[in-house]
Amino acid sequence: MLAIAVVTVVSIGLFLTAITYATHAWWDTHTPIIEIAKRPALTVIAQTLSYLCVLALMFSVAGGSSFGDSIRWKWPENFVPYFIGGMALAIALQGVAHFVPMPKELPIDRFFKTSGEAWALSIFGITLAPLIEELFFRGFLYPVLVRRLGVVVAILITSVAFGLLHAPQLGRAWGPVLVVFLVGLALTITRAITKSVSTGLLMHIGYNFTLSSLLFIASGGFHHLERLTQ
Repeated sequence: MLAIAVVTVVSIGLFLTAITYATHAWWDTHTPIIEIAKRPALTVIAQTLSYLCVLALMFSVAGGSSFGDSIRWKWPENFVPYFIGGMALAIALQGVAHFVPMPKELPIDRFFKTSGEAWALSIFGITLAPLIEELFFRGFLYPVLVRRLGVVVAILITSVAFGLLHAPQLGRAWGPVLVVFLVGLALTITRAITKSVSTGLLMHIGYNFTLSSLLFIASGGFHHLERLTQ
């Protein structure tokens, strides 16, 4: 677990640094490096490359050809209910969000300044991001905690850790972090009941897909992103 966490953090930093310097050297020599490093598109690229490395590490750690069995993948016979469950969760928690303090601006909002950045984050958010997060939290972390602390405590700790992971992009404001904690709670309970990582992944994808779709609709296909702050 520690190795996976360290590789994730270090590789994101290394990839972002390399991409930033390459961009400055080859395409944008006039912009200060520190400003280039803040560009959301580069962050998404760095995270994508990092997550691919982490996926390879997970595959190695969990036994290679027996990876699916080791992490309790267990693809369900019918994936639709779980995907729809994720969509329903997203809509329900949007309602909850209206009853807790939500900052007018969040760090993640910088990913919605241009159409290209919005598309990049949305695609990343419904593909590689939920896959790696589910593998880490529900595939690796949760089983370890269950063996040591029991199901209930494992569910709570996994959900808290999931919320804390997203805290920086949410400005560490307790309102949006609470919403993400509730998402983690639902996903971990699903993992505990179904004894499958893939069911949580399907819900996670459905959840992120719904949020991206709502933003897509509200911004006129990501062409009028200013509407998102109105």
